[in-house]
Amino acid sequence: MPAVFMRMIDTRLVRYLLASVGALAVDMGTFLALLSLGIWAAGASAVGYCLGIAAHWLMSSRAVFIGNVAERGAARTRQKALFVISALVGLGLTTAIVWAGDASGFDPRLAKLLAIAVSFVATWLLRSRVVFR
Repeated sequence: MPAVFMRMIDTRLVRYLLASVGALAVDMGTFLALLSLGIWAAGASAVGYCLGIAAHWLMSSRAVFIGNVAERGAARTRQKALFVISALVGLGLTTAIVWAGDASGFDPRLAKLLAIAVSFVATWLLRSRVVFR
């Protein structure tokens, strides 16, 4: 394989992709479970998303960005806050893309797929270059 392609396949990026899939599973699993219990959809979605963020932090800090996690104390609190901010950026992008797609007459499910890809790239860049640098 060409050297450029091999550089693109960073093992850290692969681990991040797997952590993202795991966090998405936590998010969607929680959302669907709460929906089946009759919980209000928006509330179920918010709880699922929050648990997904927590799961992503645990996986990212322990398996993806090994060696780049701040020590305990103020530095660690700052890093966690930056992580949450990056998650909120992803949430904002996702919401805006789905809203724009739906408002433009596109199938919201297709807009959601695009939003997932854009959010993934944005949060990867923020986390790899700012949060866990």
